Amino acid sequence: MNSAATTVRSAREQIADQLRNEILADLFSDDEPMREAALAERFGVSRGPIRDVLLQLSQEGALVYKPNSGVRVNTPAANDERDFLMSLRLKIELEALRVFVRSSGEEDGEELRAILQRMKGACRDKDVPAIVGSDLALHRHLIRRGASEKVEAVWQSITVRIRMDYSRLTRHMDIFREHEQLVDAILSGDLKQARAALKANLI
Repeated sequence: MNSAATTVRSAREQIADQLRNEILADLFSDDEPMREAALAERFGVSRGPIRDVLLQLSQEGALVYKPNSGVRVNTPAANDERDFLMSLRLKIELEALRVFVRSSGEEDGEELRAILQRMKGACRDKDVPAIVGSDLALHRHLIRRGASEKVEAVWQSITVRIRMDYSRLTRHMDIFREHEQLVDAILSGDLKQARAALKANLI
């Protein structure tokens, strides 16, 4: 089996995931500068991989390059923009969900359950960056199995720019339960229930 869970990820990918999760968890202030040297020291790598990560996250929309200011944390979308972007994200995920429910197999079930277990542990620990990471991983798995790579790239950019407000979480296990309901519906093959669970999770 060659699932996402067993794939060895490069140091660059791990750093990109960690920084993305921390940005979406609001561990950085809006417009905060991202210093190559400081990040290279933190992650124990040269500045080359950090430069690649900053470029990647800038392309996704988590960061932004400003002339004479360098790379900084991007500001989240305004309310009207956020509503529009959320409607696009929901449309993409609902279509991917339709394909996924029809074509998913045993390996998909194993992967979704593994992500759920990581999310459960993160929610119990109130580890917001880890919650963000498992949340994105679960939805990304649906997109990768139910849509094309080009659609996944669009979805990633939209999702990052929305900046879900994880920082307001007070009952962390609620996010786990929402995703558990979604996964249960998907694995039971109940598309109507899965669509309802997805809408409840995103809206």
